[in-house]
Amino acid sequence: MIKVEKEKKMGRPYTSGTQKSITKRARMTEQDVGKLQFCCKQLGKTESEIIRLGIEKVYLELKK
Repeated sequence: MIKVEKEKKMGRPYTSGTQKSITKRARMTEQDVGKLQFCCKQLGKTESEIIRLGIEKVYLELKK
C-alpha cells in the first residue's frame, strides 16, 4: 500500500496572524481616492492597511 501525504496549499500567509474573510466595498470620490493613494505612498502601506488604520483611529476616538 502506498502512503500519500497531503501537500500544504500554497498561498499568501496572513501577515497580521488572522484571516481576513470579509470583503467590504465603499463608494469614493476622486478626491477620496487621491487622498488614499497619497497616504499609501507616504506610509508605504496598502490601501487596505490605510483603511484599517482609519477605522482604528475613529474607533479609539469614540471609545474615549
